[in-house]
Amino acid sequence: MNDKISRNKKLPVGIENFEEIRTEGFYYVDKTAMIRDLLSAWGKVNLFTRPRRFGKSLNMSMLKAFFEIGCDTSVFDGLEISSEKALCKEYMGKFPVISLSLKSVDGDDFASARTFLSTLIGDEAMRFRFLLDSDVLSEEEKEIYKQLITIDTTGKNVYAMSDPALVGSLKTLSSLLCRHYGKKVIILIDEYDVPLAKAHEKNYYEQMITLIRNMFNQALKTNDSLYFAVLTGCLRAAKESIFTGLNNLNVLSVTTVHFDEYFGFTDDEVKTMLEYYGLIKNYDTVKAWYDGYLFGDVNVYCPWDVISYCYELTWNPAAMPRDYWSNTSGNDVVRRLIEKSGNEQTKSEIEALVAGEAIKKEIHEDLTYNRLYDSIENIWSVLFATGYLTRRGTAEEAGIYQLVIPNREIGRIFTRQITAYFNDMVRKNSRRLEEFRDALKTGDAAGTQKLLTSYLYDSITVRDSGVQKDKKEILYHGLMIGILANIDGWKSKTNADSGDGYCDVRVEIEKEDIGIIIEFKYAENAQFTAGCDDAMTQIERMDYTQELKRKGYRTIYKYGIACFKKKCRVVCEKEEYTPEI
Repeated sequence: MNDKISRNKKLPVGIENFEEIRTEGFYYVDKTAMIRDLLSAWGKVNLFTRPRRFGKSLNMSMLKAFFEIGCDTSVFDGLEISSEKALCKEYMGKFPVISLSLKSVDGDDFASARTFLSTLIGDEAMRFRFLLDSDVLSEEEKEIYKQLITIDTTGKNVYAMSDPALVGSLKTLSSLLCRHYGKKVIILIDEYDVPLAKAHEKNYYEQMITLIRNMFNQALKTNDSLYFAVLTGCLRAAKESIFTGLNNLNVLSVTTVHFDEYFGFTDDEVKTMLEYYGLIKNYDTVKAWYDGYLFGDVNVYCPWDVISYCYELTWNPAAMPRDYWSNTSGNDVVRRLIEKSGNEQTKSEIEALVAGEAIKKEIHEDLTYNRLYDSIENIWSVLFATGYLTRRGTAEEAGIYQLVIPNREIGRIFTRQITAYFNDMVRKNSRRLEEFRDALKTGDAAGTQKLLTSYLYDSITVRDSGVQKDKKEILYHGLMIGILANIDGWKSKTNADSGDGYCDVRVEIEKEDIGIIIEFKYAENAQFTAGCDDAMTQIERMDYTQELKRKGYRTIYKYGIACFKKKCRVVCEKEEYTPEI
């Protein structure tokens, strides 16, 4: 790392605490104008839905740092909100704040998840132990507070809240804080929907949704001590599932223009960061890999990706971009979509997306976790809400959008999931795999062509789009490698060093003393004969069999394969080789 970079502010990889970033010398992209807009646009209960890793938790930490009584006002010096003098005087450090992140509320059953939730709320209540000494609260009120912080008999910071106490805990705590301070309370709930997602995965959804619904109704609907609340999550749960009767809910989703610039990095913010760290030469790469999301009217990058890649570049200027986003969570929703690809329309739509094209879909933003995967229409909506797809332009009509894969990173996620699904499909049909193996190792061009065509029809492949010809060929020989990887006893290698170049695929069958060379060509306008001729000519010209001969293989099959969309033609020549003794 060079001297200039070592003197710069540190990159906040994985840090979501606003005060830590501001006091410990980390780089901060200023999103504090969100505070001004939140107060001017005014909603009693505000729900922000964004994909994971787009700054939701950091913004919630920022709100707490600004509004909470006793806050360190200096952490906002020099930031945009500090220019709002009258607003800062009226609101900064003037409110009791209850702040929770539900991202850790998980459990194999409802009882364990309930314990996590109870402990989380109990720990937050413990921040206000001064309520036990309050001159304003009555003894009865202090006893009510004790119900929130009483440790159970295990003594392991597990709080012994009864069901009524847990359901009413946020309302109770806000009421007591309001009484003590004489000020209404701000409630911040980050990742509100994680307990619902986990409960659905572990089969206790109905119990968890009943608990969360009742808790939110008391805290957000019938709470006279509430000033305002902010919630964040990935999905906007349908009102009938959790926000029943909550008429004061202000939903701000990825399609909403209000607050569109406050989650994710804008293009100017990314350029400024790259210039600060001397990495502006990497701008085009960063944009291609991590930009492409449209929130409201603003194009944004994924902050987690930009920060992570910049961090690697500061240590290794030659670092290649990679997938940071999906490594923080699973990609189950993409897998579920691909599993639906037996439907020809769905398969065609996935192929269009991977080719960089747009598809038109109606998006349902009100979803329930127990119905997410009930239909392909719901899966499209989940992909959109969670950031695997984004929109282009405005809605053509109510709820109908042009959807695309946002960038190269997400495109790679789709490709990996497609490959994994195809490999599973190959393994399950062992008879077809055996027939393909036997055809390929005996030089049966017609049989190989017939079986490869069947694989192409069953798989999700390249569309005849604007993708460069060589990249289309890579997709086909990648599919071949996927098939060959499932044949026991065969060693296959892609882009193998052979003769005067690199052949697409080389196979070695040691037990049978057979070697195979495969060269793919994309048959533009279905010119299959010309494609096969080009492939076979290249094998001879580049002497691709040289490495197999060096290893002493006596029977060598040379395959030229021309592909166009989901059709192919296969030619084969056999060469017998006698090694010198």
